[in-house]
Formats: sequence, C-alpha cells, structure tokens
Amino acid sequence: PAGLQGRQTTYGAFQTKIKEMQKFFKLEVTGNLDDNTLGVMQLARCGVPDIGEYNHFPRHLKWKNNIVTFRIVNYTPDLKKSDVDKAMRNALNVWSDVTPLTFKKLYNGNADIMISFGSHEHGDYNPFDGPNGLLAHAYPPGEGMGGDTHFDEDEQWTKDSSAYNLFIVAAHELGHALGMSHSSDPGALMYPVYAYSTGYPLAEDDIEGIQALYGPNPDHKKVKPKPVAPDKCDPKLSFDAVTELRGETIIFKDRFYWRLHPQMPEPEQTLIKSTWPSIPKKVDAAYENPERDVVTIFSGIRMWALNGYNLVDGYPKYIHKLGLPKTIRKIDAAVYIKDTGKTLLFTDEEYWRYCIKNTPNSNPLTPNPKGDKNKQNGSKHIQNKKKPHKNDRRKILQNPLFFPQLIFRLITMLNADINVENVALKLENLIFLLPAVIEVAHL
Repeated sequence: PAGLQGRQTTYGAFQTKIKEMQKFFKLEVTGNLDDNTLGVMQLARCGVPDIGEYNHFPRHLKWKNNIVTFRIVNYTPDLKKSDVDKAMRNALNVWSDVTPLTFKKLYNGNADIMISFGSHEHGDYNPFDGPNGLLAHAYPPGEGMGGDTHFDEDEQWTKDSSAYNLFIVAAHELGHALGMSHSSDPGALMYPVYAYSTGYPLAEDDIEGIQALYGPNPDHKKVKPKPVAPDKCDPKLSFDAVTELRGETIIFKDRFYWRLHPQMPEPEQTLIKSTWPSIPKKVDAAYENPERDVVTIFSGIRMWALNGYNLVDGYPKYIHKLGLPKTIRKIDAAVYIKDTGKTLLFTDEEYWRYCIKNTPNSNPLTPNPKGDKNKQNGSKHIQNKKKPHKNDRRKILQNPLFFPQLIFRLITMLNADINVENVALKLENLIFLLPAVIEVAHL
C-alpha cells in the first residue's frame, strides 16, 4: 500500500538523484560520483533536468493554440543577426514539418516563446556555468516564463561544427519549449548531450513524442528521420568495426559506438560525432597500436589517427599513402599484431601486411622501408597475401585442437580477460581474421 514518506536527509536526496541520472544514462547505479558518472556530467549538454517522463514533461504540457508566437529578444555577437534568425526559423521548422504547428515571429511585446542570450545569472534564477557544460535551457509551455528559451552567451556559437552549432542546440531547446522532455535514445535530437550532425535532425523517437502532443502534419509533408539507434540485444546485430582504446573496447555500428569496460555493467552507446567530431559518422575499420597510443580509423579511401580523443596532426590522409594500390577503395577490417609488430589490412579477398617504424617522432602509419622493393606503383612497402588454399584451410579446421588454440590466441592477441562472454564476443566478431590468425599463431 502507498504511504507517506518522511523527508530524506540532504545526502540521501542527493544520492537518489545521482542514481536516477546513472539509470537514465545507463551507467552502473551506485549513487556515488564515480569516474563514469563524472565523465557524463562534464559533457556539453542541455540545462533541462534529465529526470522526467519519457517523452514529455509531467502533465503533458503543450500549447493550446497551434499558432505559436516567438520573439528573439537579443542576439549573440558570434554570428550575424541574419544567421541567428535563420537558425531559429530552421529550428522551428524542424518541428512544424511533422506537426500542425505554425510559428509567427513578433518584433516587440510578449510572445509565447521568448528567445534570448545571457550568461551566468540572467534573470530566471537558473544561472549558466560559463564556457562548455550547460549550453542552453528552455521552459515547457505555460504562462509567464513558459516556453522561454535561453542560450549561454559564454559559449561560442557557429553555423558549422567549429564550435557549438546554434541550429542544433536551438532545435533541441525549442523541442522543450513545445513540451518535449529528454529522450534516453542516444540517436534522438532530444538526447541531453550535444552532438553535431548534418541532415534532418529528428529521429523516430522525436517524431513520435511531438506527435503524441500535437498530432501529425495534416499536409503529410515527407521527412526522412535519422536511422534508429542500433539495439545491442538485436540477435541479428552486426558490427562495422572493433578496436581497443586505452583498455576499453570500442565497437562501431552505423553512426554510433559502444564502450565496453570491466567497470561498466553494460555497454555505453554514444554518437561517434559527439566524441570525435572530425571523423566520419560511418567507420569501416579501426585498430589500436598501444605502444604508440594511437587508434587508426578507416572510412572509404581516407584514414584518421587518434591519440585518445584528439586527432593527430596531419590527418585525415588517403589510405593509398600506405602504399595500397589505387584500386583499393576501402578497408574492410584491420588489426595490429603486438607480438610481430605487424598491421594487417583486409580488403575483399586479400589482406595487406606492413610494419611501422620504431624510430622516435616517426609517422605512426609509415610503412617499413625494408619491405619488398620489387613492388611497383607505390606499394613497395606492403606485402600482399592471398587467402590460404581451400584444401589447406580444410586440413587446419579438421585439427581437433584448432578451435581451443584459436580461442586462446585471439584472447592473448587482444589482451582480453578470459571469460565466456569475451570468448563469444571475439569469436563472433573476429572470425573474419581467420587467415591472419592462422599466420600469426603458426597453427
């Protein structure tokens, strides 16, 4: 039965909120400010609290009239006034495209949505925190301050990805001003952490949420929502690329990646662009060289080198700088073999092998100049190996000790913990490395 609950102590109330936040972001629920929780808190994000109902504010607040007025009270000096006007109009159009709402701009007086820029304490007793951190906040529909939308003037506002894109932040905040709360879907516009992206910004989750309040657009305007975020529990799930990064496992899928770490109870899903804005949103292959603390990302005919979360100077580069023939248009998979110091690049029915220099200050992807000098067309530093003959492979697979040895070699090569889940993961997603594993393991 329901009953009255006594007042919590200050620490108890604080711990409860931490637990709610950890649950929302799918972190381990401890109630403590551990490293993962602090990491999420430090991300650039919206100032509206995360804890709330799934898609809407409590009581499903909405505007009673489908004609909603707005006014831009002041402007940021970071952009031309015309650029700010365009960003706000486009942000509102994102929502009117999928609802019967229309937006009318006012130039004086009170509007339903009052848009302004301010810093620190700016008149609503909900201060901003300076550069980064909280970017903006908005109030749900209602009287007084209801619908008002505030942007932190201490941020650098831009039209592109060089700093915080005003259009993307405005589209998110104006979603709040229309009655949308935060979404726990990392692919949704209403996810509380900032991520730059191009194209139509709404996901299916955003569209379903706003249409639950106002209904669909009667003109049936066609829009192309962002792809649904992949489900880690999907039995048909496949991965685009897998790599290690400073003790964590990074799994790429579409425009997302998962982080796996022994201290995390379940994988953490994040938009690629929210962590690495400079790399593409689709990754074909990736590998880590732990000795150099460099992760190399491949997408199409280009590659990016990352030192932790920073792009290495001089990148991106074309993959043909490695000596690959111009006929190679993408890398399917890549792996660095610690025991041999060799990197294997897989392309269709072939794989390419090279060694990197061990001299200080050398380019992390420079091929070993001691390669086969008889090769032509710039590929003299890379050796090409065909797949093993089918008969040879059949003999290997018939060896009763093959799979136990393969499992052991895979775990050893990837420096993974030996447990059933890791074994299953590595076998399922790295079996395409079979020719290379045979060569490296000398089975």
